[in-house]
Amino acid sequence: MLKAYFSAIKDETPPYVHNLKRLAEQSGLLQSFSEEQLDFIEEIMPMNIEARYPTYKEHLLKILTEDKCKNILNQTEELCIWIKQQL
Repeated sequence: MLKAYFSAIKDETPPYVHNLKRLAEQSGLLQSFSEEQLDFIEEIMPMNIEARYPTYKEHLLKILTEDKCKNILNQTEELCIWIKQQL
């Protein structure tokens, strides 16, 4: 959603990065984020891991309970709705 927002606002291809904080900053949204939204993107950024780190994936799977995953999905949906409203 951050890349879609970037494309809509800048009318250009978003940078090829997966750092959500950097995308929010480059799109001009970061200063509008609440503290809760900023904490959330910092919490989920490490979940974007590459296949070459299998032990980290295993650790991540152990801490991601069903409730934690549901919470992440709900917060992600809320953030997506908020970003759309900024257009």
